Amino acid sequence: MITAGIDMGSRSVKVVLLEKINVEGAPQLKYAVKKAHLMMPGDLDPDQAAERAFDEALEAAGIARSDVRTVFATGAGRKAVAFATEGVTEMTAGAKGAHYMFPKARTVVDVGAEEGRGIKTDAQGKATDFAGNEKCAAGAGSFAEAMSRALQLTLKEFGEASLQSDKTIPMNAQCTVFAESEVVSLIHSSTPKEDIAKAVLDAVASRVCAMVRRVGIEGEVVLIGGMVHNPGFVQSLKNAMEVDRISLPDMPEFISALGCALSAAERQH
Repeated sequence: MITAGIDMGSRSVKVVLLEKINVEGAPQLKYAVKKAHLMMPGDLDPDQAAERAFDEALEAAGIARSDVRTVFATGAGRKAVAFATEGVTEMTAGAKGAHYMFPKARTVVDVGAEEGRGIKTDAQGKATDFAGNEKCAAGAGSFAEAMSRALQLTLKEFGEASLQSDKTIPMNAQCTVFAESEVVSLIHSSTPKEDIAKAVLDAVASRVCAMVRRVGIEGEVVLIGGMVHNPGFVQSLKNAMEVDRISLPDMPEFISALGCALSAAERQH
């Protein structure tokens, strides 16, 4: 049995194909995972982009569309995926995917390009509560990306630079445009880039943490989404949440698509 999950983000499409594997004595269902990632081209509408990403995943897996029993979609653009059987919310998909990777997960933090959210999940991987960002992209990856450009650093360099600082510089702006002005002021005052980078990531982490605290920080904390690749943000979030450990999945951008495909697989039973 093969099912598919498609995560329609604001900038990219993520596809996960799942094939059920029978494992003797396994405590839960096991699946083989195939995935594909497509940045959203400007000349394609969301449904065309989903079609292309889905075709890439099928080609990588060496299977035909007729082999896929069910396709579920999630993400902000999920309603635009015309060939999807059903849609599930980002909270449902994120919680289920994170729980599959980390069965003890109870607090899921999802930080992508344009959105950030905190999700509380139960022992079965069902989302029981959530809170999302309300003020522009100040609690999401695009905020850090914009600030890294202001410092003329790549996002990778930006994250690494922040780890070299032990300074705490508060940033008060709640909007990317105004925050960039704060960064420019810090640059003009000869503040080291590593201190500015840490200030920005601390600010993002603080806003994300405020969201997560609304649903409660309990049990194992799992971070999903593209910001997992930014070690400076991970450290800032750990400090803000006052936790010793945050679990990081191997394929953070694909966790919601994985949860989506798992939801489709469960529907088949």
